[in-house]
Amino acid sequence: MVTLDRLVNVLGSYGVRLCTSAISRATVLRSVALHEATEETGPVIGDVLLAVGARSVPEAVQWARASQSVAVLSRGDESGVGEESDVAVLVVDSAVPWSELAAIVYGLVLEGRETAAGRGPTDLFALADSVADSIGCAVTIEDAHARLLAYSRLQAHADTARADTILNREVPAEVRELLSNRGVFAHLVASDEPLFVDAEPALGLTGRTVVAVRAGRELLGSVWGTSREPLDDARRRALSDGARTVAMHVLRSRASADLERQVESDLVARLLDGSADSATAASRLGLRRTGLRVIAVHADIAGEPHAALLLAFEHATSGFGWSRPGRSSLGRNTLYTVLPSEDVDPARRWVSALRGALPAHTTIRAGISAPAEATELAAARQEADECLALHEDPATPDDVPAYDETWHDILLQRLRTAARSTRVPARGPVAELRRHDAAQSTQYVATLRAWLTAQGDLAQAGEALGVHENTVRYRLRKMAEVTTLDLDDPHKRLAMTIELAAQ
Repeated sequence: MVTLDRLVNVLGSYGVRLCTSAISRATVLRSVALHEATEETGPVIGDVLLAVGARSVPEAVQWARASQSVAVLSRGDESGVGEESDVAVLVVDSAVPWSELAAIVYGLVLEGRETAAGRGPTDLFALADSVADSIGCAVTIEDAHARLLAYSRLQAHADTARADTILNREVPAEVRELLSNRGVFAHLVASDEPLFVDAEPALGLTGRTVVAVRAGRELLGSVWGTSREPLDDARRRALSDGARTVAMHVLRSRASADLERQVESDLVARLLDGSADSATAASRLGLRRTGLRVIAVHADIAGEPHAALLLAFEHATSGFGWSRPGRSSLGRNTLYTVLPSEDVDPARRWVSALRGALPAHTTIRAGISAPAEATELAAARQEADECLALHEDPATPDDVPAYDETWHDILLQRLRTAARSTRVPARGPVAELRRHDAAQSTQYVATLRAWLTAQGDLAQAGEALGVHENTVRYRLRKMAEVTTLDLDDPHKRLAMTIELAAQ
């Protein structure tokens, strides 16, 4: 079942605006029509009218009334339509192709019509209730990573582990470990047969019967029924039948979401590589044109090199229209999200929310660009990538660096990268002091670095080195015997500072 509210939210991410309507957003939509009126057939009837070819929004509204439509999509200026229009008017951005919009609208409405017609429950919770009634057990439906998707109202044989799963939206870590050690997850990967899992009172776990939810060879998740004893054959069959229905529902939902994700991902990718018209792409994505930050994310689960990144992308793109602040794209090994945020704190909270939504054993690293305009997002992407690369240095704190706070570290990182890719000077003061340190076990390079950092303050340099300032003075004198330092020359001081920073 698809409502006007869902349609408006989904199309909002493609630059479609709801301009005026006295129609309730809870109105159910069951059919779609194109304007094709002829003398023989008359207007085509449909709840949603695609007013392709209308010369104005008022004309599109007239077509919609003739087609008995509750919503109409049209290009043009909506100023001629009253605020209390009996048709919901959705104005389409001129850059959005009708073919693309038609695919989305038809897909959404037909999906809703199929579930309403009885080919599958309208949501997984209703399906969990149906399976629970048929087997007489409390039911939970989980994805392939033991995250909760839905649960039944029926509480027969419910236990502490079930309650914790519902509260935390995923199976507790100690229960996952137990199930893994007992080979339950390996069974789900390999078999479609229901499996009974013995109780474990120490973890608040009564008996369970579980069956895989699968599409072809792909494991989509599992259905669990609490049962102190193994189910009889009839209830095992009912559980297996329920799992097949769950698979169809998950695939249908995934197909609808994947279409929206693909369009969004392509637009964001074009914005970030600078190949799209920024104003048009930002409008279609529902993004403002200023105050945007790019977040670059690496996600990793040990032993599953691609799973974590796909899970992160799925979470980042969950929801429709304006229900989430960012717009995301998946690169080769990086998740990019464009987030409206002048201040860095909302971006860091976004990363924290992503980390909290993924399995506990997932490693997340991220970098955040400085605020940018839509026309500057290609440069902002590079900033986010460079902030992310700071995590390669073990000395980088375990937080989320932002370019406007760490630009100096990034500049030094660029210098180090350049030094690694080109020939480092083999002669000169710094190189000669390094060779002397290696041969004589002196600390001349460290002393020079401390003196330059302290801008010639001997006491401050001595404090950094843990020695008296007279020791620093003595070392500088001895260093002048090894090489020509020329510390009075500001250009040479700058050159030595850069060389030390780049190595």
